[in-house]
Amino acid sequence: MSVDAVILVSFGGPEGMEDVMPFLENVLHGKNVPEDRKLQVAEHYKLFGGISPINQQNRALVDALKDELEAHNIRLPIYFGNRNWHPLLPETLKQMRDDGVKHALALVTSAYSSYSGCKQYLDNIQRAVDTVGGTVSIQKLRQYYNHPGFIEANIDRVKDAIGKLPNRSSAFAIAFTAHSIPIAMANTSPYEEQLREVAGVIADRLKVADWALVFQSRSGPPGQPWLEPDILDHIRAIKADGCAQLVVAPIGFISDHLEVVYDLDHQAKELCDEVGITMRRAGTAGLHSAAVSMFRELIEEQIRPGTARRVYGSGTAWPDACPPDCCDYSASPPPRSGEGCAGNNG
Repeated sequence: MSVDAVILVSFGGPEGMEDVMPFLENVLHGKNVPEDRKLQVAEHYKLFGGISPINQQNRALVDALKDELEAHNIRLPIYFGNRNWHPLLPETLKQMRDDGVKHALALVTSAYSSYSGCKQYLDNIQRAVDTVGGTVSIQKLRQYYNHPGFIEANIDRVKDAIGKLPNRSSAFAIAFTAHSIPIAMANTSPYEEQLREVAGVIADRLKVADWALVFQSRSGPPGQPWLEPDILDHIRAIKADGCAQLVVAPIGFISDHLEVVYDLDHQAKELCDEVGITMRRAGTAGLHSAAVSMFRELIEEQIRPGTARRVYGSGTAWPDACPPDCCDYSASPPPRSGEGCAGNNG
């Protein structure tokens, strides 16, 4: 396929209080979510002026990737489209059509495989393609959780956070976090397995034995089982075991957004302060130079035959096209992924 553009595809987030409720309406459209839950999430946004960091970080990623491509003699325009807030995917696809784009590569801000982290993006992209009559074809780049650039970026972020602990000669633990999803959804994908692999690699490289994979941001009815343990429950448990220092590493997220800054920087930090644990939060990978280089490599795989499909260790690269039934969560899915609403990994 002759490629003439790249599109960064992300979840989207509000950029002011006036955006919050319309954004949540987009996220939850057609889903049976109680009004009080929606209002509760809106209150989370109020703490940050209604602004999610995700759009600004994605714009910065677009700028960094433009420079990276130019430095490697790759001249492709980069577009930006969101699933749930402006710039919305259909708007961006119409602009691409008007600009004459025929074939584009989609870089999705989700490294792992799950319904909400991969298949739902594919469905949203296809719907956007349909709005322009199929005049623009989009090929999603492969999942990159085990790409060396993603791993190295996260290793550096965690190492930096460890360096900010006040007593580096004393023991500390690492809690690797990711968005919880319903167990029924997790059973249709390698999501948890991929996360555990990445966490284990980072801990091994940094020679940290005391670590755990935990989850955050769960929602849905209380009777529906989701992946556990929750980060807050984990903090209480390690305090009971005598932990005094904790690094929280959101390896399940590519960029900061509400679920990172509220659930970790606000809720988890507040609980750590309350129980007497010193907490430092690692940054997300997205703007790290190794991650930006990785995104360029993923593009090169498609436009330059023979480009190595790099993976960390002895694993294998994820295929360009997922099997038709991959991550197929069709049995009454929960509310669509959303910042502070349901399982979102991008």
